[in-house]
Order: sequence, then C-alpha cells, then structure tokens
Amino acid sequence: MIPGYESDPLAQADEYLEQPLFWSCHLSSLLHDEKAQELAFGPDWDAAQELIDELMSTSRWPVFTVPVGNGCVIHVVYRNFKDDMGIDYLLHDPASHEALRLVSDEGCFRGPGLSWRELDAVAADSRTLLLLLPMLGDADVPPDATTRVAEALAELTWIEEPETVAELMLAGQGQWGPATWRERDGVWICDGAYSDRCPHNQSSFDPEQLAKVSAALNGG
Repeated sequence: MIPGYESDPLAQADEYLEQPLFWSCHLSSLLHDEKAQELAFGPDWDAAQELIDELMSTSRWPVFTVPVGNGCVIHVVYRNFKDDMGIDYLLHDPASHEALRLVSDEGCFRGPGLSWRELDAVAADSRTLLLLLPMLGDADVPPDATTRVAEALAELTWIEEPETVAELMLAGQGQWGPATWRERDGVWICDGAYSDRCPHNQSSFDPEQLAKVSAALNGG
C-alpha cells in the first residue's frame, strides 16, 4: 500500500523491465530531440504505441519499487486516471506511513527530484539507473555520466546508437531542464523552479521533509 493511492488499482509490474521497448517508452519524456526519438524507437513506433496504451491502462496502474537509504523506497507509479495520466516518483517511508511526491512526469510537471550524484549513488544496476533517470535535473553532470547511461541503454535496449541517445537525454534532462544543487546545513537542495526540493518554491517540502529526502538519497 502506498499512502495516497490506497483506492487505486496498483500492480507491481517488474515483468516490463525485461522488455527492451519498455525502456524507450519509459524514457520518452527525455527524448526531446527528433533524432533521439528516431534512434530510441527505430522501426518500432507501432509496437511502442501499443505498449504505451497498455502501460496507461486505467484498470491497472504499473508500479516499480527501488530501495534507497534510511529504510525508504522510491515507487514509480503510472498514475492512470482517465483525464489525469502521468508518472509519479514517490519517496515512501514505511515507518512513518508517508509518501512524498518527488516528481510528476506529465503535462503539469514537477521536478527535478534528484541530482546526478544521488542517482549514481542509489542506482545499483542498469535497470535502476534508467528507471529513475527521468527524475534527474543537474547542471553539473560529470563527463562519465554519458558513458554510464549509454552502457545501460546498450545492456537493456535495442537502441543502435546508445551513446548518442545518452548524450541527447542528458543535455535536455526532462521537462524542467538542469538545476543547480548545493548542500545547506547538511541537506541537499536545488534551485529548480518546478522542484519541491527547492525551498524557495511555494509548494516546497517543509524543512523536515527536505532533510528526509536528502538523507534517503545521500546515505543518511
């Protein structure tokens, strides 16, 4: 059970992680460039649309779960209301029965939810890296980030030019674009205009929540 989603038709959906085409669909909000879209989907546009329709079924909301620090997990929820579809990335603390929405990947988007250093720390394998990559927004991505994302794409997808697609995705970084991160009083925050981890935004997490998110993503 995820707080706030108790009445929704959630379904753990790890079987999709075995499908190469799933990753192109899941990463579609990072594929701003027409060239990136062509490389990511190739001749599989029709199959991709069928898979997207399946992932967005209102009768079954796919959920993917990633363990992070301090006993917390990140749930990736395909929120499939008929008129309000999107992908929510939630930090869930089972001990306190609290789920904080770090990112909403949709028309009325919220994000970014994490920096590259945090993504690099919590992504134990290629699946986790690509699953959480749409949360990223970081103006200081290191040069080896492209290599790591490209290796994950080469491992999990049929994309023929993974290095090029990785470069294009990391250049755009979602609907919100790159953000600058800094540590303040031991808590990592950003300056993203659409991020709830920016304390200057009206909808920002409160100080306790900001500290909880930072601790979960930065090893306590």
